[in-house]
Amino acid sequence: MSTPAFVPLATRGAVKGVSSEDVRTLGYELILGNTFHLLLAPGPELVRELGGLNDLMRWPRAIITDSGGFQVFSMGHGTVADEIKGRRRPRSSDRGHAALLAIEEDGVRFRSYIDGRERFLGPERSMEVQAALGSDIALTFDECTPYHATRDYTARSTERTHRWLERCLRWHTQHGPREQVVYGIVQGGVYDDLRSDSAQAVAGAACGGIAIGGSLGADTQQMREVVAFTVREVARHAPERPRHLLGIGDVDDLITGVELGIDTFDCAIPTRLGRHGVALVPDPAGRWRMDLAKGRYAHAPDPILEGCGCAACAGGYSRAYLHYLVRAGELTAVRLLTLHNLNFVARLMDDLRAGIKAGRLAEVAAALRSGVAPGTAATSSSRR
Repeated sequence: MSTPAFVPLATRGAVKGVSSEDVRTLGYELILGNTFHLLLAPGPELVRELGGLNDLMRWPRAIITDSGGFQVFSMGHGTVADEIKGRRRPRSSDRGHAALLAIEEDGVRFRSYIDGRERFLGPERSMEVQAALGSDIALTFDECTPYHATRDYTARSTERTHRWLERCLRWHTQHGPREQVVYGIVQGGVYDDLRSDSAQAVAGAACGGIAIGGSLGADTQQMREVVAFTVREVARHAPERPRHLLGIGDVDDLITGVELGIDTFDCAIPTRLGRHGVALVPDPAGRWRMDLAKGRYAHAPDPILEGCGCAACAGGYSRAYLHYLVRAGELTAVRLLTLHNLNFVARLMDDLRAGIKAGRLAEVAAALRSGVAPGTAATSSSRR
């Protein structure tokens, strides 16, 4: 596949709001499914029985599966935003919520958000599920430490993640599909020495690629510093192996990540924004976002973005119509905005790849940051 590339989430076996054919037509070559959610439903046994995740989804291209490790973090502490803002984490008694019961050396015990039953997920089981799903790339099982964890806890957690890495690789060597590539995950929180140790440990293991995960900090600036340091450490120990950044997908972070040397990114942002009535647009001052639920668009006759080739813009749908659909809760709005956002990010990555190929990445990145529309930045920067 061509890199750098963005990877849409098919968390539960579908990219929310659109079909697999839609995603393929937009040019995507890799999507991500989640082991934790697919373990609970429909279950790996049924997925295997129906021919694997590719056949189940009718997706003819590559799939990467997350190990379920991030859910260890989110069940216990919520998202980074939840943690920093002090929102209450789910309790084991909360109906409809997965709840962490224990993180142990063997793995994790938790309550299913589907039926409340106690379930277990550990390194071997995570790899077994990913083998049944039939993904092309499997991630090793890890614990994603919370931002506010002490250095001592983060160090112990990172060491456990390294032990889990070895168990994952041992299981995969003995039982895993030969064609499935395994990526290890670098942890270590916001601590440079722990990140350095983790990068060395993962690089020293028999992994086909390296993912960067865990809590990356309280804000964008700290996140970029942690990612930049970790990429340098990974490049020092394993320069030839592909690098995947987990859970990062804001437009400016994608541009910066490519400049730092990240090969692939996965994130829910483009599809999540679409489900909430927000379109991605070349407006850096507005965080590249247009909230079509706002009243200012009630009579706007223009498309979201002139020249955009997505079904919403090329189809001639006005901002006013999309505003109406969003406010009315029509599912058509979800589909059209999701297609637009995925197209926006796909064209952004096209420009960044073209910039690398032409030796002009800095110019293309500057053009995108100045508000040049994706799909045109590579050519417009060459005329400057």
